[in-house]
Amino acid sequence: MGLGLHEGTVVAASFRPDIQGLRALAVGGVVAYHFGLSGLPGGFAGVDIFFVISGWLITTHLMQEIGDTGRLDLWRFYARRARRLLPAALFVILATLAAGYFILSPQEQAFYSRGAMFASAYAINLWLLRWSFDYFATDATSNPFIHFWSLSVEEQFYLAWPALLLLAAWLRPGRRTAVVVIGIAGLASFVACAWLTSAAPAWAFYFSPLRAWEFAAGGLATLVPVTFLLHRPWLRAALGWLGLALIATAYLWLSEDLPFPGYLALLPVAGTVLVLLGGACEEQAGMLATWRTNGQAYSPVAALSLPPLQWIGALSYSLYLWHWPVIVYAQMLVPDLSAPQRLGCGALALALSVFTYHLIENPGRRAGWLTAGAKAPCFSAIPDGKPRLTFPAIVLAPALALTGAGVAVAYANAHLAQRNIDPEQRGIEQAAERPSIARAVDKNCLLDFHTVTPKPCVFGATDAAHTIVLFGDSHADHWSTPLIEAARRNDTKVVTYLKSSCRASRLSTFNTVLKRDYTECDAWREQAISDIIARKPRLVVISEFSIGNLTRDMPAASRTAETARWQAGLRSTLQAFSRAGVEAAVIRDTPINASFADSCVARTLWWREAPSPHCDTPRTEAANDNAAAAERAVVTSVPDTLYVDLTDHFCGHTACHVFIGGKLAFRDRHHLATAFAETLERPLEKALF
Repeated sequence: MGLGLHEGTVVAASFRPDIQGLRALAVGGVVAYHFGLSGLPGGFAGVDIFFVISGWLITTHLMQEIGDTGRLDLWRFYARRARRLLPAALFVILATLAAGYFILSPQEQAFYSRGAMFASAYAINLWLLRWSFDYFATDATSNPFIHFWSLSVEEQFYLAWPALLLLAAWLRPGRRTAVVVIGIAGLASFVACAWLTSAAPAWAFYFSPLRAWEFAAGGLATLVPVTFLLHRPWLRAALGWLGLALIATAYLWLSEDLPFPGYLALLPVAGTVLVLLGGACEEQAGMLATWRTNGQAYSPVAALSLPPLQWIGALSYSLYLWHWPVIVYAQMLVPDLSAPQRLGCGALALALSVFTYHLIENPGRRAGWLTAGAKAPCFSAIPDGKPRLTFPAIVLAPALALTGAGVAVAYANAHLAQRNIDPEQRGIEQAAERPSIARAVDKNCLLDFHTVTPKPCVFGATDAAHTIVLFGDSHADHWSTPLIEAARRNDTKVVTYLKSSCRASRLSTFNTVLKRDYTECDAWREQAISDIIARKPRLVVISEFSIGNLTRDMPAASRTAETARWQAGLRSTLQAFSRAGVEAAVIRDTPINASFADSCVARTLWWREAPSPHCDTPRTEAANDNAAAAERAVVTSVPDTLYVDLTDHFCGHTACHVFIGGKLAFRDRHHLATAFAETLERPLEKALF
């Protein structure tokens, strides 16, 4: 992750073991989070630690060069970054593409190869914005290159930051002007980031100008006068321990359900700044013995200088590069990895990191062909005080060649993958993309998160003898396909009231995309219930994403309380219709599969294997019979209410299937594929008409 992950030693005396230890803590948090260590739900904040370290180091070095020479040798600066980052990154990208040929389906190969193109050019964060990728979404676990977003943000920071520091020096040389310029830029970035964390979360997360405040925090910290700390070891220690406590709090308290980065990113950012300030006055290399003899063996610097942390810190860049594709591919091959298997994946990632560090990363930094025209240290004054001429084409040519090679190979791989998509693979892709009947007529029949006013969509003859209302979230929408066709044969029109992620049950919920309470759902639901009652339909058909699917991983006490709350909400909705003399039918929710059905089936076909049993999920996990029993109990307790259970059409006695009768049954983990939903028309008609 650039300087933050691996700036290492500029000159021997500038090496700080506490920074190396911070790198170890940062990459450890990220790896723990990605490998599913539930005890560190905020481990993803390790990336923010890297950003602050980068801001600290790069500002220190650039300010030193400006002060010593009055200028910046930008070409040599960028060549140094390329030498440190490109060889290892390109090696991992190419290895990931090669492994993907044997693991990913051709469609996935084609799509993610485009991501590899942008990763090679350090612009994948912009590609992720284009496709509205949510870093915390479940489908992100299939993207083997998504972790390159942070490297892209950092490289883009390197393009702008030197110019900002030169501007400060041009206005008035000195620390004060630099503080003002960096402070203004950082404050503007933070305000925009905090606002967009709720308004446009993907932009706040991936867009480099909105992450610049974290680099700026590290940069400002370098300009803080720390002479008052020089003879106050207790204060240095207090700052360091407080900083580590804030980082620990971030790791233990933050989670993917909280709005991030925004204000919450202040926890790891402030913690890192305090640790850096606390260690700023220590004489870095070789002082551990002195600290111990002076009774400071347990200072933060000493703790961060422990050999295991130093070793992991040195490997942090390679480990960051490798850990994600290893766990992504492992989960594709074994959807439900056990704890020992995850430990094995960690060992493999570490072994690959050691290999890459010693044979790619370190040799790459010293390779003669990569250092052409850039032999002099990037951040040192020229002895005679005269700027040395450099030739940009010579200095950057190797870097451009490596970048171009990565882009070219990824581009070629995408086209090769496209040629490997056969009719069977194409059929899977088309089945997953085909919308329900309701959304095919008007995509706004399934309302977005922000819309509050109900939008009834009418299907069938306006003078039909009967009316049925379909009410609920996207899990009601996928039933629109068989319901509308069955209604046409029974002289019945269907009116839909559908809103994304909004249950028909009177239950206030947290929206994981908006990162807040879903108040729009509550308002929409009440209006929809009133409108439906006013229509006096023959029947209201309700389906929704089962709360049991959300609570299955909760502790028993929390799961029991949340289930009771959901039962009360469902009962309240059904009673509202019952009291108004409107009959209702609740369709049991579909199973939730361990893997994305479309991707898993496409992969197994590419492997020349049958989708079953590899893509199937044990019924005990997928169908959640206990949650269904709780739902059935509520439904049977309300007069004029029917419970419809079609689970046996998806599941046998032991497993639930995603590929049934030669058709893709689900388009993702839990939404019915439209072509398969059409086959359920007769069973649904028998249950409702």
